[in-house]
Amino acid sequence: MLVPGVLQTRAYATALTRGTKRRASDEEMERTVGARMERAQLLSCENGPDFWAIIHEAALRVPIGDPRTMKEQLDHLVETARDHPHAIVQVLPFSAGFHPFLNTMSSLMQFSDAPPVVYTEGAYAGQLIEETALVAQYRSAYDLARAVALSPEAALALIASAAKDYDR
Repeated sequence: MLVPGVLQTRAYATALTRGTKRRASDEEMERTVGARMERAQLLSCENGPDFWAIIHEAALRVPIGDPRTMKEQLDHLVETARDHPHAIVQVLPFSAGFHPFLNTMSSLMQFSDAPPVVYTEGAYAGQLIEETALVAQYRSAYDLARAVALSPEAALALIASAAKDYDR
């Protein structure tokens, strides 16, 4: 229900980090946000990974930071999906109802030289899941999310519309 880290702008990542690490020093904040911005560069690499994000509609509607931060973030989502052929963004609309991924951020990763894994993340911790049966459950839930999410084109239209709402 948040924008995935590799798709975050610096302002959004900073607002999000300030909200979860309220007592962090400026140096710690910069390390955290800087690391996130470094990972985001993966999408710009010529040989970068294929990246498919399914973002809940709440991530478009719940403000993180000020309206300018949200508009910039949503515009960045649209630009990234349009400019990077290996990046796909879909939106899981409110109308889809409950989904197992509502309470967690999950990344399914496939490699050419290793078995697939899942990385789940909450506000304060993350976990790498390698157990084959559990990875298969996550894959199944992800496939269901893709099936009920808006198409990439419809998702970009919704994101662009939500960005305009932050202009007011």
